[in-house]
Amino acid sequence: MKVGFWCIGKTDDIYIKEGFDIYQKRLGNYLNFEYREIIPSKNKKSGDSKNIDNERDDIIKLLKSNDVLILLDGKGKEFDSVGFSVFLQKKFNESAGSIIFLSGGAYGFHEDIYKRSADSVSLSKMTFTHQMVRLIFAEQLYRAMTILKGEKYHH
Repeated sequence: MKVGFWCIGKTDDIYIKEGFDIYQKRLGNYLNFEYREIIPSKNKKSGDSKNIDNERDDIIKLLKSNDVLILLDGKGKEFDSVGFSVFLQKKFNESAGSIIFLSGGAYGFHEDIYKRSADSVSLSKMTFTHQMVRLIFAEQLYRAMTILKGEKYHH
């Protein structure tokens, strides 16, 4: 199973990169894992709505027709770690294509992206920076994989 984790924008925070790299390497033992930063062109004069259009266009170009898009969104379903692993296993069982988790930019998602998505997941009722979401999600995905494999990481 291929799982993608796509993020709008990039991070220059060293501690985020270092932490994320640890979980990205660990995930390679369980999944065909792809991390991608989507850096859409920005036009400061055109405003937020044009920039969110650019993000939509870049995401749509990258998605394959059988990819299952799951948004990381504050309005999404909330899970504990075991519940997330059950959700993930269900997606693995139902899916013929890749499962793509998408973390949005500062202005959220374009309406077309909401329409294209199969589901949405909230990491918390709290708000995190878009950079921190990378590390938090990678750890939770790793935790879910260890739960599915019956390993001792989650106890």
